[in-house]
Amino acid sequence: MHGSLAPIAWIVVGYAVIVALAAGLGLALRAPRPRWLDQMAWILEVLCVVLGLGALGSLLQGHRPESMSTHVGYLAALVCIMPVALGSMREERESWSSGVVVVAALATAVVAVRLMMTR
Repeated sequence: MHGSLAPIAWIVVGYAVIVALAAGLGLALRAPRPRWLDQMAWILEVLCVVLGLGALGSLLQGHRPESMSTHVGYLAALVCIMPVALGSMREERESWSSGVVVVAALATAVVAVRLMMTR
């Protein structure tokens, strides 16, 4: 990934881990999913959009990855994972829904790392 985007990607990865840990704690305690966890997940999405826009800007400036289709696929996945996960359980507040947030946050972290690796 272009040098200036790597710190943003690591921030996304770190924050995704924090979101996953918070959601995992709620899952372990079998507590209903709190509203603040939703807010944390949406903040993660905002960070993903910032990273995605930076990566898109890098592409538009002529920095081409080895496999364009893989890179664009990771870029699309990065900004789609969390909204799809949160949208699929919008009205559900049971503890299992925190597990969905755990999986989505970890998947976001993995995709952010893979996005860095394809650059």
